[in-house]
Amino acid sequence: MAVREILLLGNPKLYEVSEAVREDDLKDLPSVVADLHDTLLEFRRKYGAGRAIAACQIGFAKRLIYMFIDRPAVFINPVVEDRSKEMIEVWDDCMCFPDLLVKVMRHKSCTIRFRDLLFKEHTMKLEDDLSELLQHEYDHLDGILAVSRAVDGHSFTLRSQKLYRK
Repeated sequence: MAVREILLLGNPKLYEVSEAVREDDLKDLPSVVADLHDTLLEFRRKYGAGRAIAACQIGFAKRLIYMFIDRPAVFINPVVEDRSKEMIEVWDDCMCFPDLLVKVMRHKSCTIRFRDLLFKEHTMKLEDDLSELLQHEYDHLDGILAVSRAVDGHSFTLRSQKLYRK
């Protein structure tokens, strides 16, 4: 449908908790999902990164995540559960601050419960990269940015400086 403007670090809307999607909201979601798709692909074209986006990053404050790795996936009203005790350290990036990387700790595995565009409930077990990715996007829905989860005050670098290791 359209490439939407991504809200950038410092925008107060990024710190708001998103509202649950209600069944009567479903009629509006196809156009939002299309915008999320177009916005994600444009970001990927421009920056060479981007696997998922939360709807609140484009100003749609509902609990909706769009992911496109090898195929599109929509997560409505996701709930992250069963977080592993084992943690992984990652350099987290975000479309809201495209050149900044933040070192954070994420759960190595978790389970995500969500609804699809037909409002049917699903459960998915996530490991490693997918686990950290969906935890990142889920945080957005609660108004939490990666900069708030930094390991310490020295856990920031610019991607353009290439001073980090994945």
